[in-house]
Amino acid sequence: MKIFIVEDDQVIANKIKQYLGRWNYESLIVKDFQNVLSELVTFDPQLVLLDITLPFFDGYYWCSEIRKLTNIPIVFISSAVDNMNILRAIELGADDYITKPFDLEILNAKIQAILRRTYDFGETSHLLEHHGLIFNSNNFTISYQDQEMELTKNEAKIFQKLMENKDSIVTRKKLMLYLWESESYIDDSALYTNINRLRKKLTQMGLRDFITTKKGEGYLIES
Repeated sequence: MKIFIVEDDQVIANKIKQYLGRWNYESLIVKDFQNVLSELVTFDPQLVLLDITLPFFDGYYWCSEIRKLTNIPIVFISSAVDNMNILRAIELGADDYITKPFDLEILNAKIQAILRRTYDFGETSHLLEHHGLIFNSNNFTISYQDQEMELTKNEAKIFQKLMENKDSIVTRKKLMLYLWESESYIDDSALYTNINRLRKKLTQMGLRDFITTKKGEGYLIES
């Protein structure tokens, strides 16, 4: 299991990381507090530990931004002990709230309980990020600069395959097999139509030429 730590006190963050490492959790401490979402998507964790007081944007802001993308568990860790802060965190979608200073064993127990609840009975979110665009394969949405757009099932399948193979050409044959599990009775124009609709949606979001055509070969997303 991977845990993303959004905490600007490096002493606290490192203590948490070291302790969780003993329990075989893979942890990452955020580096750029202006681009928390990009780091989160790249790391693809199963849980977020989130402080309230942070540089640039506070934890409430990042909680609401994360909730726009995924239902991944969020645990606030904060020195604010008043009910107003706790209620606000819960209202924004937090799964738990732990006040500083806290016992690392208690933190671990809460993390284990939340992970059991979430991943024994629910689906994990699958997010892919490229140049600020975030694709969620669970709900077939793309998000970019406060814009969100839904994709059809086939558009989403095409986009996922291209995002998972960035900088590599995905041939038309592979895409058709992936979409329809056949290349025999599917008109090539059906694939082109889906690619064209996908490109139009990306262009509407300000992402022109996000998908490149390699004539006679296939399509790719370049870095």
